[in-house]
Amino acid sequence: MNENRNVKIRVRQLSKVFGNQPKKALELRDQGLKRPEILEASGQTLGLSHINFDVFEGELLVIMGLSGSGKSTLIRCLNRLIEPTEGDIVIDGENISELGDKALLECRRRHFSMVFQNFALFPHRTVLQNAEFGLEIRGVDKAERTDTARNALKQVGLDGWEDAYPNQLSGGMQQRVGLARALANDATVLLMDEAFSALDPLIRGDMQQELLELQHRMQKTTVFITHDLDEALTIGDRIVLLKDGEIVQIGTPEEILTRPADDYVRRFIEGVDRSRILTAESAMRKVRATVRDTDGPRTALRKMREHGIDSIYVTRRDRSLMGLLEADAAESLVKEGKESIAEALTQDFRTVGPDEPMHHLFAMFTAKRFPIAVVDERKRLLGVVVKGAVLDELAQAAKEGGN
Repeated sequence: MNENRNVKIRVRQLSKVFGNQPKKALELRDQGLKRPEILEASGQTLGLSHINFDVFEGELLVIMGLSGSGKSTLIRCLNRLIEPTEGDIVIDGENISELGDKALLECRRRHFSMVFQNFALFPHRTVLQNAEFGLEIRGVDKAERTDTARNALKQVGLDGWEDAYPNQLSGGMQQRVGLARALANDATVLLMDEAFSALDPLIRGDMQQELLELQHRMQKTTVFITHDLDEALTIGDRIVLLKDGEIVQIGTPEEILTRPADDYVRRFIEGVDRSRILTAESAMRKVRATVRDTDGPRTALRKMREHGIDSIYVTRRDRSLMGLLEADAAESLVKEGKESIAEALTQDFRTVGPDEPMHHLFAMFTAKRFPIAVVDERKRLLGVVVKGAVLDELAQAAKEGGN
């Protein structure tokens, strides 16, 4: 899927050393020493090492890891709040690593907005004044910035709260103000550093869903930092998993759960409820046979007999799904001398997208146990899911979770 998407940010060979002898640390790194050994030998801390990844246009990329993994250092290197020791950060073809102070400031204003864990609101400013602050320091006209800020507050569900002050808001509402301020700046990339970590679990879950809905509407390129695996699996299109300043795996939530790169990742994902992350695509099987809407009942019966099935999906020329034909209905058409199958099609089956969570599928099987049709956004048939395949996937997930 990603091959056809535009790359918004390209990070290559990014490293960061904390200390006054960075070259010494990198030399030791290149000799094969790891972070603890480098620290002991040189007194330098290798914060990041050989970081390579892309962020695609409109993607919500999660960077995660335990405390000390380098995730917050990485997000701050993206806009050079922390200066990288080596490597390139390219956004829309512009190498941020090579910019002078003035050009860097303009680049930050144009491309980056940040949302922090501690909300970072001004207590003496109203909600509206907080939301328009970034526009104010850029010198945007009062009427324009007020209108833009009001629209941003509406996007995050805070219309009507413009005149309130931060201490009158819940934690979740305060974080929405921070998000609105970032949206009002209209930067091309949203950087969110542990943005929901300070919220209690219920509010945090609500904010995750709010972010997903906002992402669906706006398709904003977003880099989200978290130490929480469940959060990463819930919101991430892809996840970059860090350990000791190095990337150990990059992949979709499903790829990380089903194909962990090493023992560290396997231990990291222990205990995760895979049935809530795995999708219909995991259990989807290739369609054994279909018939076209122009085929007759005899053709349909022949294909069903050849493949040992008692029903068959019917598609148009572009593989968009029309319905399902049962063997009994096809036999009746033959007896009646009819050549068209259109009038005998049933819609007594379920369709899902490939991203449908697997734990939703059980309730979708009809009494006749027709396979669930997996379709794309244009209703083209991609494959089918049978009940046994769901059971197999969940059993495998449970086995891996117990190891």
